[in-house]
Amino acid sequence: MSATQPSTDPVPAGGVFRNGVHVFPVRVYYECTDAGGIVYHADYLRFAERARTEMMRRFGLSHQDLMVEAGVGFAVQHCEATFHRPALLDDLLMVETRILELGGASMRVAQDIRRDQQPLVSLRLRLAVMNGHARPARIPEALRRALRAHQTVGAPDDPPPQS
Repeated sequence: MSATQPSTDPVPAGGVFRNGVHVFPVRVYYECTDAGGIVYHADYLRFAERARTEMMRRFGLSHQDLMVEAGVGFAVQHCEATFHRPALLDDLLMVETRILELGGASMRVAQDIRRDQQPLVSLRLRLAVMNGHARPARIPEALRRALRAHQTVGAPDDPPPQS
């Protein structure tokens, strides 16, 4: 067996912002696949959640900080997924997250999962901000400023066309 080459991953582990889009790398591990080496559909939601969490960290805010300091957290209110192609064992995927719209207590987010720029899954979500009593709460101002600074103006709401 030969030694592995140094990593050439194009994005840092916590992701990076490019033109208002947070790009987060995810490697497909054996645990995420079926017997044929194809990613199980629910794992794409896990990849997207990791990307949103790391995007928050890039803002300097963690979910733990929001819970402790502002008493709020996020809940997925609505999610639509369009599956274009399967991801496979060992693929390096990029999860691209765009903030489409900010409301008082919610936001709309688009997340596209790609392999080599090829669309695999398109997710459209509405996230609600909730307090510790599972009631809607306003988006904390520090988070609102960070989200607004990275909001994608005029972003498409529909999944990208299949190629």
